[in-house]
Amino acid sequence: MHIPDGFLNNQTSFGLIAISITFLSLALKKAKESLFEKVKIIQSQLMTNVGLSISQNRLADRLSLKQNAVKKIQQTAVVAAFIFAAQMVNFPVALGTSGHLLGGVLAAIVLGPWLGMLAITAVLAVQATIFADGGILALGANILNMAVIGTIGSYYLYNIVVVKIIKNKTLAIALVSWLSVVLAASACAIELAISKTISFNLVLPAMLSVHALIGIGEALLTISALKFLFNDNNYEQEK
Repeated sequence: MHIPDGFLNNQTSFGLIAISITFLSLALKKAKESLFEKVKIIQSQLMTNVGLSISQNRLADRLSLKQNAVKKIQQTAVVAAFIFAAQMVNFPVALGTSGHLLGGVLAAIVLGPWLGMLAITAVLAVQATIFADGGILALGANILNMAVIGTIGSYYLYNIVVVKIIKNKTLAIALVSWLSVVLAASACAIELAISKTISFNLVLPAMLSVHALIGIGEALLTISALKFLFNDNNYEQEK
């Protein structure tokens, strides 16, 4: 799933970087709103009038961490670390291929869509810059596929599936986890086809045939992680 450098042409790479930066900017704004609040403080200031210094107080806004913000930041770090470690473990799929946890649905359910996106983005950035897992120029594509589509897209898809279609939460999480892999793989296939690396009618079936199986592993790992490692009962609805 991690696209290395050289598979996408420059136009596609830079276009996807721009799209990813736009989503990152929005994610940072949403994260700031969820973690910080404006509080009024009394601020003293000196005013000079005819050689005299006069002290005057005024109200000013200051950003302050919300009550549960520290816990949320710690939770984000834990989720990112877990997904990073879990992605190091590959499971066999078929014909010599292997898959690993993407973690988009896991991050979205535990953290919400925007902090979840930031967690996945941090994982992808470390992998690309330190471990050469995914290219630097291809980082925009990988962020779009796994952090935007796989996390934000999965979050809202999860809400639609749970609320309107499937009442069983575990089944809904499994389905959305599988879909997150399939959708991310489809986006990857489109990007490769746009770059003329390989024709769309060849790359899409190849990507989907493998990642449909990887999605099963994603569903099982996501459910297991939520059940045994993370408490998803406090899952909050965010806009």
